Amino acid sequence: MSRSKETAVKSLPWLRLGALLAGVYLICAAAYYVGHHTVQLPPPPADALYKQKEAPIDLRVIDLLSRMTLSEKIGQMALVDKDSLIKPVDIIRYNLGGMLSGASAKPPLNTPQGWQNMIEAYKAQAAKSRLQIPLLYGADANHGSANVPGATIFPHSIGLGATGNAGLVQQVAAATAQEVAAEGINWTYSPSLDEPSDIRWGRVYEAFSDSPALNALLGAAYIDGIQAPNGDMKMVATAKHYIGAGAMLWNTSANKNYKIDQGTTAVNENLLEQEYLPPYAAAIQAGVGSVMVGLNHYGKERVIDSHYLITDKLKTELGFKGFVVSDWYGMYEASKTSIYQSNINAINAGVDMAMLPYDYKSFVRDVTEAVKSNQISESRIDDAVSRILYVKFKAGLFDATAAPPPVSDVGAASHRALARQVASASAVLLKNSGHVLPLKAGQHVLIAGSGADNFGRQAGGWTLEWQGVDGNWPVGTTSILAGLRQVAPTGTKLEYSQNASFVAGPKADIGLAIISEKPAAEGWDDNATPTLEASDLQVIAQLKKRANKVVVIVVAGRPLLIQNQLSSWDGLVMAWLPGSEGEGIADVIFGKTPFTGHLPLPWPSSTAQLPITSDGKTKDGTAVLFARGFGL
Repeated sequence: MSRSKETAVKSLPWLRLGALLAGVYLICAAAYYVGHHTVQLPPPPADALYKQKEAPIDLRVIDLLSRMTLSEKIGQMALVDKDSLIKPVDIIRYNLGGMLSGASAKPPLNTPQGWQNMIEAYKAQAAKSRLQIPLLYGADANHGSANVPGATIFPHSIGLGATGNAGLVQQVAAATAQEVAAEGINWTYSPSLDEPSDIRWGRVYEAFSDSPALNALLGAAYIDGIQAPNGDMKMVATAKHYIGAGAMLWNTSANKNYKIDQGTTAVNENLLEQEYLPPYAAAIQAGVGSVMVGLNHYGKERVIDSHYLITDKLKTELGFKGFVVSDWYGMYEASKTSIYQSNINAINAGVDMAMLPYDYKSFVRDVTEAVKSNQISESRIDDAVSRILYVKFKAGLFDATAAPPPVSDVGAASHRALARQVASASAVLLKNSGHVLPLKAGQHVLIAGSGADNFGRQAGGWTLEWQGVDGNWPVGTTSILAGLRQVAPTGTKLEYSQNASFVAGPKADIGLAIISEKPAAEGWDDNATPTLEASDLQVIAQLKKRANKVVVIVVAGRPLLIQNQLSSWDGLVMAWLPGSEGEGIADVIFGKTPFTGHLPLPWPSSTAQLPITSDGKTKDGTAVLFARGFGL
């Protein structure tokens, strides 16, 4: 044996020990680096179980989860606004599970094709990742795909509630899903299951009703329309804002700029069981994919921090299988702890996906640290990610091969016809002295008021911008005035002046005062005294001088305080926020379509009556002006 061989043999045990130590080091280093995005593991085989379309979803979820690193799991829990994405490649680097467009986060070219191009590019990034987990892309579509000019704008939910028609509501949701799908969106943040008890709240119009039964009926119908009935999910719907939103008390808002929005819902176990939870039970029965936690407090605790409300009640008691998502900045809004601790509290309470919407890098870092320090268990992370993956599989995102629907679906003629029908069905006739309505052929009609020729006011908030627009600049819409001109029978004389400055002459037969609220959204629309604008009161006064009878049409997202004026009006119609098809209101005014709408919530006579319970009891014990369900 040569010297070199002898030396090698003698040193073999040390070589083995060195190799062993090196191997341990490499394993530890790999584990560390994998958790910190620096090592790319090889992709799974092409025949991996989770890639097999025919395999049961539960098994696909288990298989995929078993292949994921901690960083890949935590990334799935991050939902990022597109304007906060630093680089498109960060979708891969941080394994992002979802993106969204807030109200101002639009593509450079705000057209259906512009949206589709933008979103498909983001999805293509996710498809390049190691595991190729598809991206959820969400947007608010509260009353149609209202971020895009040319889309069909349906009546807001309070108008849908006035129809009381589950079939119509399902059709509206299905048409909305078709339009947003054509833009590349696969997740909508609707329907709202809030139950407004106080008309001073700025989000009344986002809700169907203050009735738990009507909310449950229409919410389930809306989910069927968005996702497709019988649980055959094509688009992911969101039931919001869990829970007790709409029942917040005045002047309790955690936001200094608001009064009631983001406020406190009083703890009441009976109301929780009998009123707040049933609409969510119906939504779960309908197969809703996600539930959004509200920004309100339940007593002294933020809802988002409540393990009892999110895990015990929603997930365990009601059996919710989908995922829970926070609202905009909801993990941190009104939190009294650090951002780091807020993440821990909300995730441990049961939140599965965080609408950050800004800093995804720090979220991934903080949650990773919290898991490594045992402040969040790995089993909680696995549960959250399993729920997100389940919905993505259920919605067919892993198996989608077809191109998005054609952009021509956006604003389709059939959708506009439906929106016109729903606008008519939502209108509520509240007063009709001497059968002044419907208007008749040959009459001389004066039309005035802030809401007569203003698309922005008849569409309300969440239209093109978060706070809506005030004016007629969007193309492809029909104001109520334009609708009246289209529908008026031959021989009818129509004159219009917004401020009722008509040329002197013989009195007209009818004065139509179309009054309105300025568009607004969320807490910015909180209003201590929702009344008529001074300019609209002046319009009504002028019409009384110039017409034999006056009919007032209210274009607003909530009942307004009109107790002192109502007796001097011959007719009153609540048009709510009818959307892009003003002809729908004209149809009922001229009798082309009969009035069938009914109030979906009580109409108070004064703020002293607020809040009003779901069984119609006012705070001061006096009778409301019109009860829920009223409609001539």
